[in-house]
Amino acid sequence: MLFGDVWARPGLSPKDRSLITVATLTALYRTGQLPSHLRLALSNGLSPDELVEAITHLAFYAGWPNAMTAATALKEVLAEQATPAETTTTAHAG
Repeated sequence: MLFGDVWARPGLSPKDRSLITVATLTALYRTGQLPSHLRLALSNGLSPDELVEAITHLAFYAGWPNAMTAATALKEVLAEQATPAETTTTAHAG
């Protein structure tokens, strides 16, 4: 029901719904669901920079520990989505 009905409603775009969901999961410290919703947010058109800005903004309202946990989760999601060529280039850049 949730993804089939609520996410398909016309009032908000999937991108907007993902931003709201990531913000809510971050604020409520729902770490178990956060990685999958970060992946979905990226698939729904949010950029990594937009997610970083949202998480940074949340730090002042949801607390630094919640935001740092979300930032770490985002970093891990982005790392797993990196192509082998990007990983190799990054590894040699430092």
